[in-house]
Amino acid sequence: MNTIERDRRRVWHPYSAPQADPIFEVVAAEGMRLTLADGRELVDGMSSWWAAIHGYRHPAIEKAVASQLETMPHTMFGGLTHEPAVALCERLVEWAPGDFERAFLSDSGSVAVEVAIKVALQYWMARGEKGRHRLLTVKGGYHGDTFATMAVCDPVNGMHDFFTGSLAQHVFAERPSCRFDEPFEEVHIANFAGLLEAHRTELAAVILEPVVQGAGGMWFYSPSYLKRLRELCDQAEVPLILDEIATGFGRTGEMFGSDHAGISADIVCLGKALTGGTMSLAATLVSPEICSTIGGGEPGALMHGPTFMGNPLACAAAGASLDLLETTPWRERVAAIESQFRAELEPCRKLPGVTDVRSLGAIGVVELDRPVDMARVQPAFVERGVWIRPFGRLVYAMPPFIASAQEITALTDAIGSVLTEVH
Repeated sequence: MNTIERDRRRVWHPYSAPQADPIFEVVAAEGMRLTLADGRELVDGMSSWWAAIHGYRHPAIEKAVASQLETMPHTMFGGLTHEPAVALCERLVEWAPGDFERAFLSDSGSVAVEVAIKVALQYWMARGEKGRHRLLTVKGGYHGDTFATMAVCDPVNGMHDFFTGSLAQHVFAERPSCRFDEPFEEVHIANFAGLLEAHRTELAAVILEPVVQGAGGMWFYSPSYLKRLRELCDQAEVPLILDEIATGFGRTGEMFGSDHAGISADIVCLGKALTGGTMSLAATLVSPEICSTIGGGEPGALMHGPTFMGNPLACAAAGASLDLLETTPWRERVAAIESQFRAELEPCRKLPGVTDVRSLGAIGVVELDRPVDMARVQPAFVERGVWIRPFGRLVYAMPPFIASAQEITALTDAIGSVLTEVH
């Protein structure tokens, strides 16, 4: 029995029926390429769900992990500490725009957002305002698959609407309607402003993805909207949580999505590309005021503690990935990818069923008028030598920053031909 047959008997894949179909066995990954068991090589357009920004098997990251493995692969973080974790937290607090005091490490982006929500709730509890139990966000967002995070994902068109009756009920403003490169007007944020004022005394925080809504729709909105939103949060004295899990570490062309707007948050969530896609690791950064308020209140401690928090191997990988962001021309590479996406995906706009084409940083998106037929589309991409994983009505690419012009063309050509012949 081969691997795929065994998989179909015992493995449950993400966003899949109990038996995933189609499924492909990958046996190696290096640089921009995935090698399948049958020997075919695929140009990777997904960066393993947007995380492998330096490509696969980068020697600097592998060296850091191997070196750490020789001394300590893991130890509990309760009551103990170690250099890789301390050095990483120091760098994250320094790198992130704004004034942050501490970083809380966790295992995944969903957990980082869970921690951020818990921090916001405990902040108000410590201030004696236990009625502050709701969050304000915008429609079209995605923040994770755990229960607290599902509750702040898009309530209708997201992936979790059938859980509605089991989730906390939060407040949803209209999705930002002003595109990334369009002029912002006050009317664009009027709905959000009205809800912020109406619910201010029950809000623990505002949460949203800066500039790019990821898995909720790959929507790029105006940085000026984000800047005005920060002003409104300040006026209402409501903390702002920015979910930078997809937008952090260069994906949009700036180091962080919020850099486009020149603003900072009170709490920031990081993940995905944090380790260069090598190991699972995430972080929640917290401002000095929130830290001191929680520390001075009851019970005086943040009530969260992942078993593998601060894993030394993951922290070493993250440190090496940050080193690469300091020493490689990633900005120029991302700008080149954006320019190529804009030019080479634009012809898709004329294809039947295509409603929009948009690009920002190392993100290229073709939006359709109906969901793709994955059973037909996924094998069609593999046949064309690329790995692209659409979802819903979106066919998109978010490749590693090391992608060559030829590799980007392989992705865009495949998108155009598959949509022409299959969709």
